[in-house]
Amino acid sequence: MSEDGFHVHGPHDHELEHAQAGDHNGEHGGMINQIAMFTAIIATIGAIFGYMGGATQANAGLYKNNAAIKKTEASNQWNYFQSKSTKQSLAELARDLAPEDKKATYQGKVDRYEKEKTEIKVVADKLEAEATQWDSQSDEQMHQHHRWAQSTTVLQVCIALAAIALLTKKKWVEYGMFGAGGIGLLVGLLAALHI
Repeated sequence: MSEDGFHVHGPHDHELEHAQAGDHNGEHGGMINQIAMFTAIIATIGAIFGYMGGATQANAGLYKNNAAIKKTEASNQWNYFQSKSTKQSLAELARDLAPEDKKATYQGKVDRYEKEKTEIKVVADKLEAEATQWDSQSDEQMHQHHRWAQSTTVLQVCIALAAIALLTKKKWVEYGMFGAGGIGLLVGLLAALHI
């Protein structure tokens, strides 16, 4: 109120007074409340889905790193296997060229290298299997990450549609918002189920 007793209402003040008095419970007031509540819920779910997307991406990187480590260890074992094969071949050559009284000594080395190669091969095969398993887990995590990212993106579109619905007060935009929210939740469910 001014000093002279006049009070001028601004358009915003008028709307606030009607809202406080409960005069805005008509079509648009219900729509605004509905969209505001829906947007808050979708934003919260979107934040959780965004976190899950980041976590699965980090896991995929970690698993891929573990696979690379196992591949390197397997490669080292195969190099060791190759060195034993080379030594075995040299021992076979020495055995074949040696006089009869020394052949047994070289045959003992050939047998020893063959036994060592068998043990090394078992370890190398096991490491390769572990690397394959880590690769597979990484791929699964990346697929799940993509699902979380898709869900989060659709939920962000849903929130943008909510803002447009509030500004335009168009029912079809509001329906689009609810549809996008449903799709985003469905894709998030697929991510949670690893589909």
